[in-house]
Parts: sequence; C-alpha cells; structure tokens
Amino acid sequence: MKDEILAIRREHKDYGYRRIHLELKNRGWAINKKKVQRLVQVMGLQVRAYGRKYKKYNSYKGVVGKIKKNRINRRFNTSIPYQKITTDTTEFKYYVEDKAGKLQTKKLYLDPYMDMYNLEIISYVLSDQPNGVTMLQGLEEAIERTSGCPYRRTFHSDRGWGYQMTAYQAMLKEHHIFQSMSRKGNCYDNAPMENFFSILKREIYDGYVYRSRGELVRTIECFIRYYNNDRIKEKLGGLSPKQYRERMQSA
Repeated sequence: MKDEILAIRREHKDYGYRRIHLELKNRGWAINKKKVQRLVQVMGLQVRAYGRKYKKYNSYKGVVGKIKKNRINRRFNTSIPYQKITTDTTEFKYYVEDKAGKLQTKKLYLDPYMDMYNLEIISYVLSDQPNGVTMLQGLEEAIERTSGCPYRRTFHSDRGWGYQMTAYQAMLKEHHIFQSMSRKGNCYDNAPMENFFSILKREIYDGYVYRSRGELVRTIECFIRYYNNDRIKEKLGGLSPKQYRERMQSA
C-alpha cells in the first residue's frame, strides 16, 4: 500500500490524502479514507501549503459599457455540456535580467474559459497585457468550442472592462448567447473559476520563481493539460474533467 501511495505522489505531487484515496479506489484498492490519511502522515507526505503571495488581479474600471444581470446567480451545476461557461482573468509575474544584471518584473495574463458541466478548461489565451484583441480571440475560440450545445448557452464573468466592451457583447449576441455578470466585488458569484485559479497558483506558482516568459508559459500550458486530463476531483466522483465527460457520454 505504501509503495502504491508513493507511486501516486510521484505522478501527482500535489495530491493530498483525499485524492490519493480516490486514486487508490480507481486502481482497485479497497481502503478506508482515514487509513490513507494516517499512512500519508506516517510517511511524511502531507502536501505543502503556501500562503497567498500575490494580489488578485482586478479588471474592474467602473462602468465603461453595459452591465448585464447575473443569470447564473450561483447556480453553477448543469447536466448539459457547454451550456454554462465561465471566464475571468488572472495575473502572473516573472523576472528577467536587464543588461546591468538587475532583475526586472514582467507580467503575464491568463484568460481561460471553463465549462461548468465538468470544470474543464475548454480554451484559454495568454497575453502580456489585458487588451481587447486577445479577449475577443479567446471568446471566439470558446464560442466555436461550445457550438455543439443543443441549448442556448450562457457565458458568465465578472464586471471587468473587457466583458463590458461593445465588441465582446456584440459577438455573444451574434451567436445568440446569454451574457451573465457577477455582482460587483463578489468573488463567490464566480466560485468555479476562482477555485481553479487557487489550484493553479498553489500548485505551480506560489513559492516558485520564474526567470523567463517561456518557462512560465510552458508551465501554465502543461498544468492546464494535466488539470483537464489527469487531475481527479472529488466533485466529479474521482475522475478528471476529461474522464468525467467521456464517462457521461458513454453512459
């Protein structure tokens, strides 16, 4: 059992005892969760925890366009793929040396789109600064990816300036998609995306220092693939987002 737990932790360095227990069940082991917790403690495999060392990116700049009502209203669950999509923006920092050998702080922004059906990141855009062009590119990709939904879709976000843009809202209207916005300053109205950002920052960012843009981009891209394909979730019955979608489609 200890060897199996070690093998799981080598594959998934940030799994705590709960996910280790789920993965053991997926591999055919019959074991109590509390026993897994005791073994993890005895083996010294508790997941290290970092405090939040970053300031949350805030894209709200007042009312610069049209504010839409909160259609989701914290009803995040759905049994229909691609029906409820949520998005937000988060900021990363990395450091590069100038000619004098001094470190300069640079920023990178991630705009992902998540399907609330299985918490999968269906598309994303990385950019050096928030701008309308990249936001529209990300939106266009998300719209295309969800085009097979047989029901009218809803795209949810906060009240960031980009989501208030006339061009952004016009693209949603063109494809007959409802737009939904969180209430001002209420992160719980977009809890699925906030939870994803928390996982992302905890597992690849907090406590790490990136010395190039390329290194940070590769790490984010690898993590999103890992998150979608391999990282199991209790909410999905011990399956990854991709595994959950495939299981439901074949049911």
